[in-house]
Amino acid sequence: MSSSDSPPASRDRPDSTDSPAIWHPAREWLEVDEQDDIDPDPETDISENSEDRPHSDDNISDHNDEDDFNGAPLNYFDPELHLGNIHIEFSMDESNYERFGGPADEDGVSAARLLNLLSSNGLRNILHFSGQTDGPSDGGEPIDLGDTEEDIADFFGFSRPTRRSGNDPPPKVPSEEGARLMASGDFGSNSCYTDELRKRRKTLATKTMWRELGIDLQRGPRKDVQSISQGLIPGSVADKIIHFDSRCYSGQFSDDGNFFFCCTQDFKVRMYDTSNPYEWKYYKSVSYPFGQWTITDATLSPDNRFLAYTSIRSLVCLAPTDPLDCSDPAVLDLSLSTGRQFGIWSVRFSGDGREIVAGTSDNSVIVYDLETRQSVLRLRNHEDDVNAVCFGDKSSPHILYSGSDDSTLRVWDRRSMGDAREAGVFLGHTEGLTYVDSKGDGRYVLSNGKDQNMKLWDLRKMMTTAKFDAIDAEDFTSGFDYRFEPYPENYYRAHPHDCSVVTFRGHRVLKTLIRCHFSPPESTNSRYVYTGSEDGKVYVYNLDATLAGTIDVGQVTVDTRPQDLSTSNTSYDYSRAADVAWKTCVRDASWHPNAPVLAATAWNGWASATGTCTLHSWNGGAAEDEGTPPVSKNYDCRLNSVREFDQFKETVHHLRSRPVYRRTPLDDEYAYEIW
Repeated sequence: MSSSDSPPASRDRPDSTDSPAIWHPAREWLEVDEQDDIDPDPETDISENSEDRPHSDDNISDHNDEDDFNGAPLNYFDPELHLGNIHIEFSMDESNYERFGGPADEDGVSAARLLNLLSSNGLRNILHFSGQTDGPSDGGEPIDLGDTEEDIADFFGFSRPTRRSGNDPPPKVPSEEGARLMASGDFGSNSCYTDELRKRRKTLATKTMWRELGIDLQRGPRKDVQSISQGLIPGSVADKIIHFDSRCYSGQFSDDGNFFFCCTQDFKVRMYDTSNPYEWKYYKSVSYPFGQWTITDATLSPDNRFLAYTSIRSLVCLAPTDPLDCSDPAVLDLSLSTGRQFGIWSVRFSGDGREIVAGTSDNSVIVYDLETRQSVLRLRNHEDDVNAVCFGDKSSPHILYSGSDDSTLRVWDRRSMGDAREAGVFLGHTEGLTYVDSKGDGRYVLSNGKDQNMKLWDLRKMMTTAKFDAIDAEDFTSGFDYRFEPYPENYYRAHPHDCSVVTFRGHRVLKTLIRCHFSPPESTNSRYVYTGSEDGKVYVYNLDATLAGTIDVGQVTVDTRPQDLSTSNTSYDYSRAADVAWKTCVRDASWHPNAPVLAATAWNGWASATGTCTLHSWNGGAAEDEGTPPVSKNYDCRLNSVREFDQFKETVHHLRSRPVYRRTPLDDEYAYEIW
């Protein structure tokens, strides 16, 4: 939704209690439910144009000075819905009503129960309003829904993809350009020619033996050490399964590997001591006291002293990581120089720790100076939300990358910003970008896109602004809504101006802004790129676009906690009361910089309503581990063992493994309860 389509500030609207012309279904539910002491939160059911977020990214109202935190306004977003002349009526016959647990009387279904059943996609799909002219009740023209299925779908926010006829052939795998990069030395090292010729075994023990014997000394011992570690890809077996009562949105190791943080939808960031990457210790939690929908991103300062984290607000919290420092976080308002509020989707520290860069729902990129506490640069060349930003070089703050829902990845050089134009543009995605990661060398950058492609880019091959000015990027997008629509499995549309180096396909970028990364130089020799996926896996690719391995988070975590209906009511993924199966969507993953260990953060649980952070390590393909503590045990967010969860999984597997002819009524009753 553009800013011109956003509703006016709440102070300019008539009071809903005094204006019968404005009808709001949630208001009626709230009035009825007061007698049941039920207080649904309308803000938690708002979703955004670009993410697993509220759907109206500009419905931000003026704040009330009486309600703030450290001088920061709390109520930037106006939850009021404007439905024009739409009238919604619910009815249910007696038999259906009894199935949902209500009394069979003439009063019908309680509003509270309907609100619960429709609290996710059901209500969102009905009430989502995408900027059409208001109806007569708001003084506008009558709304024409149209006659076709496409017209009705578009009215309710489901813009059907305008798919072109015919599918283009997918990129060649293995990629020739990627194979050249693998042989260049910038992305790991290939096997020694002699080893390949003699077909020597590639086990860890064999590689270690040849290193100790001094084979191929001209390459240097350090490179030999790195080449040994690059084959140690973590397996699916989880060392630990850490459970959270809300979805996990991101989690990353610090640059030195001594720290890990995890952001969850309950507006908390939990920090862990990972100096021993195999045995974590709970460290500290910090909160975002005025969050909207979820914590969208967080970043650690290079010295690990401060954590910056944000939500769909124009405010960034800066909290000390010292566990003895219990002071409130400092609040940085990135909107002071703009005079308007917005949400922040992405935030990153610069390599020197003096600045942070943020991508916003205001279609802008903002650089904020932490010493002067003010914005020093604001770029508004994107045509849609900026979902991801990062610095291009760890040793310099000059190069910036920004990925947007306008399908472009833009390169900014702060040393030549006289005309406020980008230095160049990367074109190749046919849908919006969900994440951007830099290799840190000022040359290579990686992006994930809603077109189900991950792409590697070389700064030397970017498109000039003069050439980009002659191209309309919207001509190559389809309007695909990745939050609700499935993507055709074999569909691929080649971008005629694609300037990417390698395209990686196989993972699924659906439901949420799924993240991708370069593998670290120490523990992997920079050999791979990897990404989360909506199908519950982490995909690890070689640079030639072939699949190096997968980590199946969904398989190792299924049934690891009992079902809790109070959490499934807030699910994002289901529209029917019975659709509460276990679902996993890996949103982020982080490879430890010094050890073959990977942490995956996910929406994970019954109807994907809760979250997990799973720890995976290289184990040589072994299905079990004889070490202590045993692998795949369940822990809470403070790393306390949860024996109840362990017992539940053992019981469920026991019931499902029993032959059908041995089932008893008791088994059926228990199985019904756990499902």
